[in-house]
Amino acid sequence: MSMITERPVRNSAGQPVRTVAAESATSRRDVRAVVAAYVALTKPRIVELLLVTTVPAMMLAHGGMPSLWLVAVVLVGGSLAAGAASVLNCYIDRDIDQLMRRTKRRPLPAHTVTPRAALVFGLVLAVVSVALMAAFTNLLAAGLTLAAIVYYDLVYTAWLKRTTAANTFWGGACGAAPVLIGWAAVTGSLAPAAWALFAVVFFWQMPHFYPLAMKYKDDYARAGIPMLPVVASTRRVNAEILVFAWLTVLTSLAVWPLGMSAVYGVPTLVVGGIFVVEAHKLARRATRGEAVKPMRLFHWSTTYLTIVFAAVALDALI
Repeated sequence: MSMITERPVRNSAGQPVRTVAAESATSRRDVRAVVAAYVALTKPRIVELLLVTTVPAMMLAHGGMPSLWLVAVVLVGGSLAAGAASVLNCYIDRDIDQLMRRTKRRPLPAHTVTPRAALVFGLVLAVVSVALMAAFTNLLAAGLTLAAIVYYDLVYTAWLKRTTAANTFWGGACGAAPVLIGWAAVTGSLAPAAWALFAVVFFWQMPHFYPLAMKYKDDYARAGIPMLPVVASTRRVNAEILVFAWLTVLTSLAVWPLGMSAVYGVPTLVVGGIFVVEAHKLARRATRGEAVKPMRLFHWSTTYLTIVFAAVALDALI
């Protein structure tokens, strides 16, 4: 059996000539690479985590499942808003991202996307997200969406992140904002239960992010970013992790009397206990001088928040 191989087309000088098919394939690869770069700017994994808290908050506010149309609008608007905040964050942080091993492959440091294109992309996403929320939900939800984007990019990213070790604490309002936005989209107001869930996510961000900052402490130090693990002792960092882990769990339990049943309370109590135990294990290892594995707590914290808000959604349905 013979095999037929395609020989490259050559010009009169014997040099290979790119065919139309080859150029088309290259063009498609280039388009896919550009699209992937723009998607990467939005930090999809962060968007997913934010949406985990939004829908359960909407369900609790409604006392069941809201209209699918409203849920879809808030999910799309929230995704666009979170994506806009992340893109503008990448634009502002492009100088330090190129200094950190964890971030130097992002589209801007890698020169896959130009700064101007990223800025325009982020602003367009921001405008569309706020307009969508204003048109199809209410002005409170739209205002909170705009405030979250502005606070995250101008207050946290451009100022607090570069000037204070308390940046994670003060920036926590941004990560917790989707709870309020989802609640406001359903009711047009903010009830005590909404603020309680906001507090859960707000406090959770310290024991969630500090372990990540511990792992990449050298990266942040190289970029001149005063994250707490860079400027404080390990003992101080672990003390704050413990304090905020306890505050997270206690706040989540404080939600229980606000119209919630055991469907919410029991799993929240169980996973909260595991969360606190993991935080204490991390502190104990550091105190004993053992090898510290901060990412164990980082990953568990994500599981914890997912289970708590899944319990919120289930309780609302039942």
